[in-house]
Amino acid sequence: MHSLAVQRIHSAVLGPVLAALIMGAAPGLELDGNFVQGGLALGRVLPGSEVEFDGAAVRVSDDGNFVIGFGRDEGAKVDITVRHPDGRIEKQSIAVKSRQYDIQRIDGLPPKKVTPPPETMARIRKEIRLVKNARARDLARTDFLAGFRWPARGRISGVYGSQRVLNGEPRRPHFGVDIAAPVGTPVRAPAPGLVTLAQPDLYFSGGTIIIDHGHGLSSSFLHLSALAVKVGDVVTTDTVIGEIGATGRATGPHLDWRMNFKERRLDPQLLVGAPPSLDNDQK
Repeated sequence: MHSLAVQRIHSAVLGPVLAALIMGAAPGLELDGNFVQGGLALGRVLPGSEVEFDGAAVRVSDDGNFVIGFGRDEGAKVDITVRHPDGRIEKQSIAVKSRQYDIQRIDGLPPKKVTPPPETMARIRKEIRLVKNARARDLARTDFLAGFRWPARGRISGVYGSQRVLNGEPRRPHFGVDIAAPVGTPVRAPAPGLVTLAQPDLYFSGGTIIIDHGHGLSSSFLHLSALAVKVGDVVTTDTVIGEIGATGRATGPHLDWRMNFKERRLDPQLLVGAPPSLDNDQK
């Protein structure tokens, strides 16, 4: 069997990611990706190995691939443990770089979208469960190995991690990247995957689609004016899944693209290069 030490997982797998290899890792363990708050990393181990990330088991494919991610407020260090097929246990600590986040003020929202009236809370709680269940999958798919592309063309109007102040009231941080474009602008799948949620009218996010890319990694697409897929559909990169809109809690038409590794919120911009030109169709 060839040593995985010469089977590097190159950054091209992730697209134009700022690559960083964990130096001095145990034989049979390799990590490649962006080791920063909001970042994503691909891993490779000997087939048959078991991996724990921050104390929790992560799925490993039959050929030894896995994925991990770091949350917005991830601590300075996380641990990864590998139990090799021969029973040998290796432990490594991953240093996670911290980030500074912007403050974004958004005014002009309908008051009920900032502070929902009591009669809407049952609906909101039900929708939160729908989204949580759709993101809770841990499928054996390895679509994430295909890399990621921008799902739409437009102006970047909001970035990951920003502290949101809505109508003057501090609220939760923003966990996606906002792409402002006219209503009806096509939204394409940034990578292959399985549609696990397709809802035309959620209270906060309006038209919403979630695509599972495997191993607990998912993309969410918010504020859509139209949906072109349904739950259970398998999509490929660049499949048109819907259209940009201004549904839900939005002051204008835009796509809010978010990514999750299980419960951790990731920064989609770390997986793609510069936004596609507004002057040319997306190829």
